[in-house]
Amino acid sequence: MTTLHPATHPTTHLLYLHGFRSSPQSAKARQMAEHVAQHHPGVTWWCPQLPPSPREAMALVAQGIAQWPRAAMGVVGSSLGGFYASWVAHHKGCPSVMLNPAVHPARDLARYIGEQTSWHNPAESFYFRPEYIDELKALDTSGQAPASRELAIIAKGDEVLDWREMVARYPHARLLLQEGGEHALVNFEEYLPSVVEFLALA
Repeated sequence: MTTLHPATHPTTHLLYLHGFRSSPQSAKARQMAEHVAQHHPGVTWWCPQLPPSPREAMALVAQGIAQWPRAAMGVVGSSLGGFYASWVAHHKGCPSVMLNPAVHPARDLARYIGEQTSWHNPAESFYFRPEYIDELKALDTSGQAPASRELAIIAKGDEVLDWREMVARYPHARLLLQEGGEHALVNFEEYLPSVVEFLALA
């Protein structure tokens, strides 16, 4: 396993990307937001609501972080957001933290084509379109060397994604493997210090 160099710059700008059918209201996003606000008030924090279209989602993100300092930004992504985080890190050359990341979303989300509801507001629905599968394929950075340091937090008990595929996808990452656990990573708070240290939050 390759270890990439420790952070040389403090992270002053932090992007958080939620997962499929999720939102900035997810428990992990809220915990991270509260931690940053309380302990790192100088850090610019952004957790956008991502549109269902992967292409539109990354266009929104790219526009939002266009002026961010490459040397002082980091990205955290959960599930599908972890897949997106790898794309962002590849394009910005910044450190990334993946939480139970989706590694084959084009394959795994094909069965979700159609009407979907939001986890945090079942009254909200969206349509997951067939063309989104090709949009996911276009964003895949697997097989490419990481542009910067990576941290992957993976639960072996993930009931949605195969932990072995996640580990195989991130051969260069610093790995924190949890015995048991679940996809939602309900004990994420326990990992916050490791995330903060890895990103060297300002």
